[in-house]
Amino acid sequence: MIFRQVFDNKSSTYTYLIASAKGREAIIIDPVIENVESYIKLLQELDLKLVKVIDTHIHADHVTGANKLKQATNCSTLMGEHTPADAVEIKVKDDEIIKIDQIEIKAMYTPGHTSDSYSFLMDKYLFSGDTLLINGTGRTDFQNGSSKDAYNSLFNKLLKLPDDTLLYPGHDYNGNLSSTIGKEKEHNPRLQVENVDQYIEIMSNLNLSKPQMIDQNISRNLKLGKI
Repeated sequence: MIFRQVFDNKSSTYTYLIASAKGREAIIIDPVIENVESYIKLLQELDLKLVKVIDTHIHADHVTGANKLKQATNCSTLMGEHTPADAVEIKVKDDEIIKIDQIEIKAMYTPGHTSDSYSFLMDKYLFSGDTLLINGTGRTDFQNGSSKDAYNSLFNKLLKLPDDTLLYPGHDYNGNLSSTIGKEKEHNPRLQVENVDQYIEIMSNLNLSKPQMIDQNISRNLKLGKI
């Protein structure tokens, strides 16, 4: 297997490239439009063919590079079936398996940050989007977000995975590359709650500022980045 983690400095977004070493087919998770040329260069350097591009949800803090990658490589676009983006070609269901050569990735519906949030599990690699972050969790105050749904997604889905599952989030603002489910259960301050009401209380009092250009970004991301 080939695996690369790419960081976008402007939005602190992690983009992931995963490929089968045998068939040279690749997928990219959560691409940022400004970095599409660098992704294509990386694909060329590794002699890979991009076959699918995945967005974990409709992003508010950056514009996806999904459509631009499709135009450049003829790959397919993929999101969870709850996405409001009609332009997506493949919409997967909860627990559906995505196959690329010998690689299998399971889609997991994990709403809360947004109503269309999905995580993706490949063996022991969990790509959690904005649902579970390192030492944090995704905010729940826009795009039909729900702290109650987020609690359910976290405690009844993601945190039920084995403790040694590797966590690769959609963002990190402190230079962390990865974690594990076990570490997050033990150290993540937002997970040290006894029930859903305590979690809702924490999330209701974050007082976070609105992401810059949220309206424009969401509008473009509903079209997969197309102007």
